[in-house]
Amino acid sequence: MSDTTAEEGAETRSTDAEANGIVARYEEADGERLLTFSADGAEATVAQNVEGYAMLKVRGGPSGDELERYYGFDMALDHAAELLGVAVNDLPVPGAAADMGM
Repeated sequence: MSDTTAEEGAETRSTDAEANGIVARYEEADGERLLTFSADGAEATVAQNVEGYAMLKVRGGPSGDELERYYGFDMALDHAAELLGVAVNDLPVPGAAADMGM
């Protein structure tokens, strides 16, 4: 798994991880924490406000429509894995996103 962080001072902070043919990109932009998984051309995004206390929203991509809301990160990851057709244990989660959820 690789883990890279964008340069400090950039408007959007991002961290990437990759494992099992799945790319995960964590970024903070426009008042949201976004964790987007990509595999075989499909995307699933878990979003939360930057303060980190709101429910997690699962979308079909970073700018996609909200599909469902969850309190727990595990449940949101399970839905994201289902959207991608992969096992939840195969999803790489960058360290910066590990504390998402309530």
